[in-house]
Amino acid sequence: MQLDKLVAFYKTMGDPTRVRIVSLLAKGPLHGQAIAGKLGLTPPTITHHLKKLRDISVVTEKRDKNTIYFYLNQKMIKQQAKALTQLLEERGDEMENMVEASLEKQKILANFFTKDGRLKSLPAQRKKRLYVFEHIVSGLKKGKKYQEKEINEYIKQFHEDYATIRREFIMNHYMYRENGIYELNPEEMWAKIEN
Repeated sequence: MQLDKLVAFYKTMGDPTRVRIVSLLAKGPLHGQAIAGKLGLTPPTITHHLKKLRDISVVTEKRDKNTIYFYLNQKMIKQQAKALTQLLEERGDEMENMVEASLEKQKILANFFTKDGRLKSLPAQRKKRLYVFEHIVSGLKKGKKYQEKEINEYIKQFHEDYATIRREFIMNHYMYRENGIYELNPEEMWAKIEN
């Protein structure tokens, strides 16, 4: 099962109304008016959600004279659940490492930032410094061009030594500078945090 199909499936199923529709159809086929009545929603709303469910093959339809009945494709739901389980088994260690890194980052940020978001001091250890810089640049907008004065004012919210931090942003490829204008680099270019 391709990852993009799996993502599309769970993204579509992440809507409470769609989950409720699937739950209703698990008991048997229904027409749109019946679904709308049971959920207390308008027929156009139900039509919209049913289209999304049809797009990921969770719902099929059959016409009986002038009425279209919707059926749950339980086979598709089981396939997607199985695909997710396989993915988790294959990438379990990778995901565990990501969770551990996230917890470590939270701990480091809690140690170096005050409750009101000010940076207490710049960490000496490179890994901790990079976590701190990532946290600070996360408030900047991608694609926006900043004057040097704007960057200085932004950094001053966190720490008085804006010149050092601004220089570190450039050295660690968080941002690039051209003619006094600063812009965020894509995350793939940022300095890598080694575990």
